[in-house]
Amino acid sequence: MNKRINFEDTLFILNIRIRMIRDLLQLDTESNLFFRQTTADLEFITLIMDMLAEKYIENIKILDREAEADNILDTEWQFCQLLNEISGNSSPFSPSFYPELTVLIDKLRTDSEKRKKQIEDSYIPSEQSNNEPVVSHAELNGLLGNVS
Repeated sequence: MNKRINFEDTLFILNIRIRMIRDLLQLDTESNLFFRQTTADLEFITLIMDMLAEKYIENIKILDREAEADNILDTEWQFCQLLNEISGNSSPFSPSFYPELTVLIDKLRTDSEKRKKQIEDSYIPSEQSNNEPVVSHAELNGLLGNVS
């Protein structure tokens, strides 16, 4: 499973899932029918965000690293907004009816904050990354075959 992750497409799908849950919160549905699936979806989103953050932090040679960080952090923000909406009083998943949800939401928020901090800490501003040569002199000589 060491396959290259397509950050853009993965984040697109996660954002759709976040919007789907947000839409569910707006509808007048029987919340107990959707509770287990919604909590599973929240845990799934967290799992995938963990994987994306890990891959981002591991690979400092990601093309357009700055944009990828922004996209990941934007999805984290969307996810946190969703968590706030779920834990709000107007949510169909009210903590008074689903007390276990409070514990889950707190854990998911903590995980999200941890990921955000990791990404921000591993972020290299473009002015710092441009100071390093793309190809060292030794590599250039090796590629060109020591032409003198």
